[in-house]
Amino acid sequence: MNYYELSFTYTSPAGQEIINDILASELGEIGFESFIEGEEGLRGYIPETIYDAEKLDKKLAEFPIEETQISYNAQLIEDRDWNEEWEKNYFKPIHIGNECLIRASFHEAEPGYTYDIVIDPKMAFGTGNHETTYLMISEILKLDLAGKEVLDMGCGTAVLAILARLKGAKQVTAIDIDEWAYNNALENIRLNHTEYIQVLLGGAEKLDERGRFDNIFANINRNILLNDMPIYARHLKKRGLLYMSGFYREDIPAIEAECRKNGLLLFDHAVKNDWVAVGCIKE
Repeated sequence: MNYYELSFTYTSPAGQEIINDILASELGEIGFESFIEGEEGLRGYIPETIYDAEKLDKKLAEFPIEETQISYNAQLIEDRDWNEEWEKNYFKPIHIGNECLIRASFHEAEPGYTYDIVIDPKMAFGTGNHETTYLMISEILKLDLAGKEVLDMGCGTAVLAILARLKGAKQVTAIDIDEWAYNNALENIRLNHTEYIQVLLGGAEKLDERGRFDNIFANINRNILLNDMPIYARHLKKRGLLYMSGFYREDIPAIEAECRKNGLLLFDHAVKNDWVAVGCIKE
């Protein structure tokens, strides 16, 4: 299948991470299947057969963050072996210590790893290449999840949910607001034979359908975390742990202040290239 590759650049008062997340969500509604973050902005991919420039221009004109100007260039890319494209250019196997290997199905297995996770992202986020995913996986590897009830909020490829299940979590729920991520999560769960993970399509409002959790992992972005933290706290058991990532070192004071307002004590943080993951406990 032929695809259009669109390179989006923008000026905005909001941060790049926020614009990329919202833009990807908006474009997903008109058929874009996958995205790659870059220093200049975002690249999106859509099948040639459903690309509609008028729909795209309308979406960009209605972009929900004020004073954001978005421009783009479109290029038709002829059909190719997309797995090979990923292997050559984007997705290399990720080694996290000597414990965890994250690879695509087109990579060879490597001996000696406790957790061998297969993710076919088809150009999605959440493979472990991004610092925040790497940080969250590193934190999960330290935890005893045997018999625990776990939530992966903003699950993307579901790599965190899969790892939690492999580490013995009794019940795992994975939630994402993006339909493409929802479908990809289901596919990756099947690939890893971790079928006892419930995947839900939606946002934090979906937690009202669930009970409370021993551990919540939320790798999203600063503004969504600040907005939804009261909901996370409400659905966390006493002495339960909340791990969050998707923000920078300078955002820690705002995150910690919101934690305190919701009965959460920030007890640890880790940094990778100025990206941060924090651990909190419900008091």
